[in-house]
Amino acid sequence: MDRIKTPVFYFILIGWAVLCIAPLYFTLVFSLKPVANVYDPPLFWPIPFSLENFRDVIGALPLFPRWLLNSTIISLVVTFARVLFCAMAGYAFARMEFPLKKFLFTALLISMMIPGQVTLIPNFLVVGPGIIRGGLKIGDLTIPTGFGLMDNLGGVILPGIVAAFGIFMMTQFYKSIPKELEEAAMMDGLGRFGIFFRIVLPISTTQLLTLALLTFQGEWNSFMWPLTILRTPENFTLPIGLNWFRGEYYTLISKVLAGSLFNTLPILIIFFIFQRYFTQSIAGTGLKEG
Repeated sequence: MDRIKTPVFYFILIGWAVLCIAPLYFTLVFSLKPVANVYDPPLFWPIPFSLENFRDVIGALPLFPRWLLNSTIISLVVTFARVLFCAMAGYAFARMEFPLKKFLFTALLISMMIPGQVTLIPNFLVVGPGIIRGGLKIGDLTIPTGFGLMDNLGGVILPGIVAAFGIFMMTQFYKSIPKELEEAAMMDGLGRFGIFFRIVLPISTTQLLTLALLTFQGEWNSFMWPLTILRTPENFTLPIGLNWFRGEYYTLISKVLAGSLFNTLPILIIFFIFQRYFTQSIAGTGLKEG
């Protein structure tokens, strides 16, 4: 039975890998073929080879560098803020005692089950015009109920600086760290902030990099929320701009696929650079009890 299981197991893995890689491979092949020859054989190799599709994408989109910059700014700022705040919140849930701790953590877990489409309108009201238009008036005092960040990169960034999944992930990891390590640091005179920034944070590099990778990927590919907040083309992110390009050139499949690769390649490059940390985190963190 063991002799049969191993070949079958590897056969399934290889088949699944081929199914996953095939769409990306054919996207690359067709994007490197001229429009007139996109369906000419061989279909598995870019013959004739051409980079004109990529030049046309950049040439047809004068705002392409701006969209690329906007996506980079949003992704980097959200990634840095989320990693920092989720690590701090996770450490607080794992090590500190405060009122309503269990209730808040349970509410956090419940919020992970709510689809993003449900919170789209409330987030829009808070970030944009406010829950109460014109603000909450108390006598002569008017208190704004929204941040007024419509058509602003800050409006895209603000709701993403903390994520329930990130807090949960870091909480479970920090519960696995021996308390003796922190007790020894306290005996040396370090406070909570010193322990967190000088002891705990450096030893959680793998988990932080994993959270950063997942966050950057999600923000880079985000479409619905930026589309809701941003209005002017100068503030568009790369996915929104490329969506317009697809609408203009939907019959020219090679140009559309070339535009799609501009949004895909940065994520692939980052993943291959940091895949070792990602694998270590998934294998080592687990779901700790307590």
